[in-house]
Amino acid sequence: MIYVALLRGINVGGNNKINMKQLKETFEQVGLLDVVTYINSGNIIFADHQERVSANEELAQILEQAIAVDFGLQIKVMVRNLDEVRTVVQALPEEWTNDATAKSDVMFLWDEVNDVSVLDKLPIKPEIGTLLYVPGAILYSVSKELVTKSGMSKLIGSKVYKYMTVRNVNTTRQIYKLMQAAAER
Repeated sequence: MIYVALLRGINVGGNNKINMKQLKETFEQVGLLDVVTYINSGNIIFADHQERVSANEELAQILEQAIAVDFGLQIKVMVRNLDEVRTVVQALPEEWTNDATAKSDVMFLWDEVNDVSVLDKLPIKPEIGTLLYVPGAILYSVSKELVTKSGMSKLIGSKVYKYMTVRNVNTTRQIYKLMQAAAER
């Protein structure tokens, strides 16, 4: 099975620095295969051929422990399989971009808040931009000129923020392409 590990809060503002080459080695040392990292923000695609009862949770625990040992950091790791990422990417409107005109993000959700009711807990103003729930994620897009009015800046201080990890749509689409390529190997 092909997975992606999404690490929360690494290499941001000079904090929780992790070298991607060393991180790849950590993943390989715990028995994961075909490990590929994508950009410096903690996106790691890999294969795991072991039968696991709750693979996402088991793999996340294994990886959190390995990162703690190898890097001395307590990093939350979210693991999603190819089918789960496909569901998110297919729900993304094609015209959504992250560029000079728009800010479009995927907020991947931990199980604790993975329900449509999470939308009511966000400080984001739903009338500014587009806010969608899909199993496993919240999709959000707003024009660049309205970002400051959207409430998005208050997200970091919200209670629900610690139960998500955010990637922009461009990164999310690229992760999916890398996962598809891994599945074809």
